[in-house]
Amino acid sequence: MRVSDRDRDAIAAKAASSGLPIAEYVRRCALGRQTPSRVDARLINELRRLGGLQKHLYNGDRDRGRQYAEILLDLTDAIRRVGQSVDAV
Repeated sequence: MRVSDRDRDAIAAKAASSGLPIAEYVRRCALGRQTPSRVDARLINELRRLGGLQKHLYNGDRDRGRQYAEILLDLTDAIRRVGQSVDAV
């Protein structure tokens, strides 16, 4: 299959982000199959890690407790949105 250099670079970048060789990535796309996204998995894992680390910062200080809770809720919401965007693709 012939494609322009620009399209080839875009396909190669998407294949790399999914962890698949270009041929397998194109095959899956052409057949309507799902392609994994390592980028999103890494993002979710990093957000979860930050949430876990953030929990350890809370030492029972009531003044900061609300701030820590808000940050934890923001992280949880970010994880949920990433999951929804992955499901939409």
